[in-house]
Amino acid sequence: MFDLIAPSAALVAEIHVSVGDTVPEGAPLLTTELMKMFHILRADRPCKVHAIHVAPGDALAEAQLLMTLVPADVAPQQTGTEITERAERARVIARRTAIEHRADAAAKRHAKGLRIARENVHDLLDDGSFTEYGAHAVAAQRTVRAADDLAAKTSADGIITGTGTVNGAPVAVMAVDYTVLAGTQGYFHHRKIDRLLETARGMPLVLYAEGGGGRPGDVDADPLVAAGLNLHSFAAFSAHAPLKIGIAAGYCFAGNAALWGVCDIRIATRGSNIGMGGPAMIEGGGLGRVAPQDIGPAHMHAAAGTLDLLAENEAEATAHARALLSLGRLPTEAQDHAALAEVIPADRTEAYDMRDAIAALTDSFLELKPGHGSGLITGVARIGGQAVALMANNPLHLGGAIDAKAAGKAAAFIALAGQLDLPLVSLIDTPGFMVGPDAEEAGQVAATSNFFRAGAAFKGTWIALILRKGYGLGAMAMAGGSLARPAITAGWPTAEIGAMGLEGAVKLGYAKQLAAIADPSERAAEASRLLAAMYDRGSALNAASLLEFDAVILPEETPALITRTLRALA
Repeated sequence: MFDLIAPSAALVAEIHVSVGDTVPEGAPLLTTELMKMFHILRADRPCKVHAIHVAPGDALAEAQLLMTLVPADVAPQQTGTEITERAERARVIARRTAIEHRADAAAKRHAKGLRIARENVHDLLDDGSFTEYGAHAVAAQRTVRAADDLAAKTSADGIITGTGTVNGAPVAVMAVDYTVLAGTQGYFHHRKIDRLLETARGMPLVLYAEGGGGRPGDVDADPLVAAGLNLHSFAAFSAHAPLKIGIAAGYCFAGNAALWGVCDIRIATRGSNIGMGGPAMIEGGGLGRVAPQDIGPAHMHAAAGTLDLLAENEAEATAHARALLSLGRLPTEAQDHAALAEVIPADRTEAYDMRDAIAALTDSFLELKPGHGSGLITGVARIGGQAVALMANNPLHLGGAIDAKAAGKAAAFIALAGQLDLPLVSLIDTPGFMVGPDAEEAGQVAATSNFFRAGAAFKGTWIALILRKGYGLGAMAMAGGSLARPAITAGWPTAEIGAMGLEGAVKLGYAKQLAAIADPSERAAEASRLLAAMYDRGSALNAASLLEFDAVILPEETPALITRTLRALA
């Protein structure tokens, strides 16, 4: 025999068996009540009821004898494995299904070549890694709309927020849902953003931005308060996050454009429009009627340098984001760097494509701002499996001279490299900064100064490679302000350095000497002799012998030099 005893003081609410009954394991024997809570005591083995020592309504003491039982051979109870579909559980499942599966909204978006927000989130993150915050939020309009209507039409209050992983690394994500009130920012929408920013400190963040600004229809809350709740916290999040990536698609105006603009790397789809004011705001300001597709088209922002990457669609934009988040986490494939030896033409005055050098040097390269500041190429790369920020002069544009746009692009890129904590590799082939009245009208002095200031502020490892021309202040800026500033400065055999371009130096430095030669052929011959002497003086081997820079290397040795230097300084 064995006993059933009371686990605590309580009242006997109900007795489920009688003396002589046989019961299977798990069957209810007796229910107690305490503080309006019921506790069902069940048989812990198959048994027969030998005696019952209490009655309904009895007050029990802890460990009081309730029943005497004897073991019995009773067939197990066939309960099945199905979960009972209780009403509250069914409501949760129905609401979750309505939130996650919105076929009509998806069909309308797909017809326009766009995706719904959840499709972007699931494409960005590793399968099964998404933890969502605030999925059951609705617009703050309960005083004017029915609960079922809000649940159906203001799902998640127009923004999907949560955390997940990309190639195993944690990331925070927020995706504005344009199908909910045109992507406007409501009271709970803002609260969800703030909650994620508090929770996801230390994580990189991806924002999918689309829609308008503050939502005046949220009458449950003061719209003056709701309008600007999260702009400060989102901007300040950079102090706690290694990277913020913004992706704009469709129409992205006002508050959404401001959030996108605060991101460290900005991506936009080719058909998107981005502006600080949408059509309603423009018309409301008395500035006339403007179609949304005429406001801030993506190609305009690409040329202006506002965005870093122009993608064909949201799928490509998401792939770019995954690549940026995975720079240091992808396997390295063996790379043949022999093509580096053939990059520089035999004729020192012949232009070449610097992107050929970059392709031969890197395992992978994602160019940023390719449509802006053409004199400078910038991007994130992997060299020998190590993630780096890479910038290079472009000899196909102004012979590699650095104009104001290129200098401004360089300053912003150096700051980004510091934000991402990436080492910086610069490939130098420049005759210097662009000069002339047109250059000065474009703001050359300010842009040049900002370039030098950014180099001085950069605290990471800098590696400089002089591929060919390394002249004047332009070469200094490409090396962080001085050829002695980088962790190592190396020249290829074709490197040549000097205070300014050789041809210009001969014309200016020897103007009187050449003018004194009456015979044109003799004058040309003397100019050639002076140019050759100046080239010999600034050539790679001679400059290195004077410790103007640290080493002369063969082009194909460049990747190994970079990886050795980075490992030594890690």
